[in-house]
Amino acid sequence: MTYKVPLHLRVTLKPGDHRATKERTVLSTLLGSCVSACLYDPVARVSGMNHFLLANRRYARNLPLNITEAGRYGIHAMELLINDMMKLGAQRPRLQAKIFGGGAILDEGADSHFLCVGEVNQRFIREFLAAEGIRIVSEDLGGELGRVIHFHTDTFQVFRKFIPKTQTLRVERRELGIWKREIELSEDREGPIVLFR
Repeated sequence: MTYKVPLHLRVTLKPGDHRATKERTVLSTLLGSCVSACLYDPVARVSGMNHFLLANRRYARNLPLNITEAGRYGIHAMELLINDMMKLGAQRPRLQAKIFGGGAILDEGADSHFLCVGEVNQRFIREFLAAEGIRIVSEDLGGELGRVIHFHTDTFQVFRKFIPKTQTLRVERRELGIWKREIELSEDREGPIVLFR
């Protein structure tokens, strides 16, 4: 009798998605300026991943992110993932993180008083995890290229492959569209917004 190793379930996350699971799964996504947090509880064997892009008109270097619209959006994205993991038996104090993305692929200008989208996403995820006491086991943030990541929830390993510059431009166009939509949604609360490209 031959034993057959079960195949992984494969789930692809789009911007704004998150997934928590106890199953043997490969969670995959394509990142440019966006960030993905791969979280896991090694005792409960619960894992999860999200994919988010902070969206706001601008990011002041000296302004704490948690009091901005962008920061509230990121906190929401992280809390959704963590809460879903806790429903499956994960415990917050045991969570560990591997973080990816935050590339400098969107060209928003070089005003020294404001951060680019990729840089602010990097800053947010590090600040959030530090504040929550969640240890960063490994990270692959920044750079000028997009990346594809595959998170294996049974081994907690993440495989990353950089995207060639030509394909990164396609990711940039997609992310810019998402970024514009998120900004437009906040227009009713904050007044008219003009995005200079």
